[in-house]
Amino acid sequence: MTDHSHHTGAPRDTETGTGTAAEVDTDAGADAGADAGLRGRWHDTLLAARAGAEGPDPLPYAENLLARWAEPQRRYHSTAHLRAVLDHVDTLAAHADDVQAVRLAAWFHDAVYRPDRSENEERSAALAERALAEAGAPDAVVAEVARLVRLTVTHAPAEGDRNGEVLCDADLAVLAGGPQEYAAYAARVREEYGFVPDDAFREGRAAVLRQLLDLPRLFRTPYGAAEWEERARHNLATELDLLTSSAPG
Repeated sequence: MTDHSHHTGAPRDTETGTGTAAEVDTDAGADAGADAGLRGRWHDTLLAARAGAEGPDPLPYAENLLARWAEPQRRYHSTAHLRAVLDHVDTLAAHADDVQAVRLAAWFHDAVYRPDRSENEERSAALAERALAEAGAPDAVVAEVARLVRLTVTHAPAEGDRNGEVLCDADLAVLAGGPQEYAAYAARVREEYGFVPDDAFREGRAAVLRQLLDLPRLFRTPYGAAEWEERARHNLATELDLLTSSAPG
């Protein structure tokens, strides 16, 4: 996500880096077994979305996506984030109208990610449209997945958009981690934006935190509102206090 939780106003650029990388981010903690689990989840989700229709082998699509999620520029938007979002979607699954579409959207929502570019969501959605159509997903599922991926630009689903509520809540659930988990998240975000000078990052990050805290609610599902809202707001306020107290002058 170039999401509300850490967008720093990086410059717009029309290029994108989508090549695969052999290096797996060390923060992800992804090993062969964990990746195998993700491959299995992808396989089951794609077959469920096809609803019995024929299609190509799901495995090459999983390999391509996992290679993207393991690119070396990723510190927060890594395989670990993908796994966490999928787990949170599972937690919220009963709220979704089409949980398989939400799961596919989780796979694609940061499939194209460069922290210095601002078209990541649009390029990720376009990738979903191409790949899922080729992989045999029905047109309606392809369109819904692309819509959901684009929704992560704002994390502001319309009232009654249950699929959007599940994806956005799952994506932002990291904000409700325990103190150590949240501190590790914030540190990884800073690493991803290592090219941004400290003063500029502090200013941009503080603005994003204030924007989040000003929202009437961060989470839209009943579970998210009950289990994550209060802790997320505490974490955001704490980080904002730390940022502003460490500012020079």
